[in-house]
Amino acid sequence: MTRQPAPTSVPVALTIATSDSGGGAGVQADLKTMEACGTFGTSVLAATTAQHTHGVESVHVLPTAEIGAQLDAVVGDFDVGAAKTGMLATADVVEFVAERARDFPFPLVVDPVMVATSGDRLLEPAGEDAYKDL
Repeated sequence: MTRQPAPTSVPVALTIATSDSGGGAGVQADLKTMEACGTFGTSVLAATTAQHTHGVESVHVLPTAEIGAQLDAVVGDFDVGAAKTGMLATADVVEFVAERARDFPFPLVVDPVMVATSGDRLLEPAGEDAYKDL
């Protein structure tokens, strides 16, 4: 049986990024922006953060197997027209997304989020080198 994409009447975009509990950045901001631009937004979480306007309290990075499962679910069901990255947190996640992106049938915009507005570091140092392959 051939897969039929989920029906949408507008273009579909995907964000691969981190949840910002304060709602001012990350996946939450991406989805708001996508909706404001008339696009149906889908998401893959790479990590979650506990943050507010004063800084980042904690970061929890999801296992790459879970990130992959989310990618499979979204890309397998929706006719994604374009994707973007946001905070990916670790070299392992950046490398995993880079590997998976090679098979994407749509363009990927890379936003190498490294530092929060508050100045808190959001990407481990090894992650900077990993971005060269993405």
